[in-house]
Amino acid sequence: MSETKKNIGVVIMNLGGPTSEDNIKIFLYNLFRDPDIIRLGGGFWQDKLAKLISTIRAKKIVEDYQEINYCTKGCTGSKYCFNRQNKVVSTCCSPINGLTELQRRSLEKYFKEHVPEHNFKVYTAMRYWLPFTDQVMNEIREDGMDHVVLLPLYPQFSWTTSGSSFREWENWKKEHKAWKKKVDWQEYIVKDYHLNSDFLHAMNDRINEALERFKPEDRDKVHLVFTAHGTPLIEVESGDPYTRQINETVEAVMKLRGRDKQYWVGFQSRVGPQKWTQPNTEDLVFRLIRYGIKHLLMVPVAFVTDHIETAMELNIELREDIEEEGLHIEGLEVMPGLNNHPLFIKALADETLKIMSHVLDTSQKQDVSQEAPAEMVAS
Repeated sequence: MSETKKNIGVVIMNLGGPTSEDNIKIFLYNLFRDPDIIRLGGGFWQDKLAKLISTIRAKKIVEDYQEINYCTKGCTGSKYCFNRQNKVVSTCCSPINGLTELQRRSLEKYFKEHVPEHNFKVYTAMRYWLPFTDQVMNEIREDGMDHVVLLPLYPQFSWTTSGSSFREWENWKKEHKAWKKKVDWQEYIVKDYHLNSDFLHAMNDRINEALERFKPEDRDKVHLVFTAHGTPLIEVESGDPYTRQINETVEAVMKLRGRDKQYWVGFQSRVGPQKWTQPNTEDLVFRLIRYGIKHLLMVPVAFVTDHIETAMELNIELREDIEEEGLHIEGLEVMPGLNNHPLFIKALADETLKIMSHVLDTSQKQDVSQEAPAEMVAS
């Protein structure tokens, strides 16, 4: 066992989302000025385009965020949230904020229970809304962390998600160093974990839970539609592994299930005139219904935290679009995100311990991986 108790900061990285109507436009501006999202290289024209898009889109989606508001009884987000600080009940808050905070607390609790030999503290760094990377970096420095693990809540790696968060982290490290701020901790990066066994079993559990919503006599008729955020084809052609890893995850989940159902893969949230990965999820669903398939389970395969893409696009808008298209479906369900599923939290912990195995006691790490509590055993 390690003789020295180490101070280890684990930074879970996520997209973020607006917490009130007032900051929807700011959130969107931060998103579209990211050169990893729209390739304009930053600078003047990127800024102008981001302002234009955010102004137009903010007016269109305010009602969407109001419809999926997650904080109906008060703030469930981090200590950095203005709603929490001002004791305000939001009417327009994305689920991703409260659910990411739930994931953060669950992971920190897991470390305290299973790795008491070291001092783990879990932080959240959102890419486009609070808490921002520089705020978290300040907190880590004040807490005196000796080791820092960057852990994206994106199982599959893409330069537009994990890559963007890593770049933002490096930019702020340079900024802090320029201001003579201490950032001399040992750093570790979890790049992807799309084939982690506990992650796959958590996915399988969520699928089984969602299948229970169908009538028993209809479950054999259900087709699984795995859906992920699409990417421009230019990203795929430049070597981004995201689409390949999405397909690898799908195949691994279905192998785990014994390929018990017909399944399909689609890509959603297409934006702009560029060519994106195909098939588009909505188009795929329309096509399946026209083929005579009447029972569909939508399976978010890359969204581990529910937000507008799952709560709104899949659970509300897709149903409306099917009706507007004049199509009939007997059963459509949406699998909840993994959120704080125990096996997913365990997967995050194991990926952290694995990346630090050379500085932590290896035998202790193996014990954590092999001894899952009874309530964490996958169905």
